[in-house]
Amino acid sequence: ADGGTLFLDEVGDMSPMTQSKLLRVLQERTLQRVGGEEVIRVDVRVIAATNHNLEALVSRGQFRTDLFFRLRDYMIHLPPLRERGDDIRLLTEYFIRRHNTALGRNVTQISPAALEILSRAPWPGNVRELESVIKQSLLSAAGSVLTPECLPASLGGAVLQRDTDPTFQLRPFVSQLLQEPQPRDIYTKVLSQTERELFRMVLRHTGGNQLQAAGILGISRVTLRSKLRSYGIIAADFGSSID
Repeated sequence: ADGGTLFLDEVGDMSPMTQSKLLRVLQERTLQRVGGEEVIRVDVRVIAATNHNLEALVSRGQFRTDLFFRLRDYMIHLPPLRERGDDIRLLTEYFIRRHNTALGRNVTQISPAALEILSRAPWPGNVRELESVIKQSLLSAAGSVLTPECLPASLGGAVLQRDTDPTFQLRPFVSQLLQEPQPRDIYTKVLSQTERELFRMVLRHTGGNQLQAAGILGISRVTLRSKLRSYGIIAADFGSSID
């Protein structure tokens, strides 16, 4: 890796001993091979990733403070998939292209109804879970379009049940959030999910007519369009897109 980039995944799971070794490499820019005695100088850029809240681990004494500050020169917070509505469509299309040929399928698109189900799922496993679902769905696909019937029963069943439940399964949704390694911003996440569901229900009622939807919601069309963009909701998927 000398002169290159070293990617360290899940640094929050490192043992205290491994943390100490990594800190020494970052501070001294030297290392020793396993079983070796020669001290080797290295010039490497380190990129680290974790799904844990390192600040919380530091406060509990589970992650070294000095290593934390060494790693946090430039931090990027990537929100969970359920908060990135636009990405779900893009990632779904990418995974279809990526696995289509390998799985012997000829799927060219995903139906709006199936995409809506994917957009409303909580995705506790984030992108890896989405990729797994797409692979399973491709194996179930008989034609060129990925439909709700192709999706795993557990995913489709949960969403269908939410359609008939005014709380859209709020309790299990919150339970999943609480089971995250470092739960945070639950209030915002629940409100976001509730708002997303509200917009979908109203657009379904108006057949995608944004002017009527804005009137029913009591907000301006500008606000509605902004909200729809932020949640990755496409009014045309519900029928008309008149605004």
